Amino acid sequence: MATSGLVPPFDRDGAIAKVRKAEDLWNTRDPEKVAAAYSPDSRWRNRTTWVNGHDEIVAFLTQKWDRERDYRLIKQLWAFGGNRIAVRFASESMGKDGLWYRSYGNEQWQFDDEGRCQFRHASINDLQIAEADRLYRWDAPGPRPQDHPGLSDLGL
Repeated sequence: MATSGLVPPFDRDGAIAKVRKAEDLWNTRDPEKVAAAYSPDSRWRNRTTWVNGHDEIVAFLTQKWDRERDYRLIKQLWAFGGNRIAVRFASESMGKDGLWYRSYGNEQWQFDDEGRCQFRHASINDLQIAEADRLYRWDAPGPRPQDHPGLSDLGL
């Protein structure tokens, strides 16, 4: 998530840009690239799992994208202030069972002075969906096209 100009304290435009940068990065499904956006001592709570530092982030994401296949993600700014941003998100993926899922969640992020995420706390719920009910159909891995609707536009 660290990019020139995307450092705290965040204004509205900077927070929106930071959220989109994070979304695009996660949609690469590249654990090493994603881990680089976090501080070396970053701490996560993801559902019931605690993750600490780059090596654990890479291992966690490698396992995540092995079980959450054809993963696509949309994030939306919820709130921001100083060095913190809160987002809501929804992702779609196919499980190893061949069924499709939409995962809904909220994240709270805290950033260091360089714009790298120090703390990430995620609460996530999963819903099984029919393949026909999928809403995210852009070419992946890769970023969501600029003209693809966001969460609110999709009624999520």
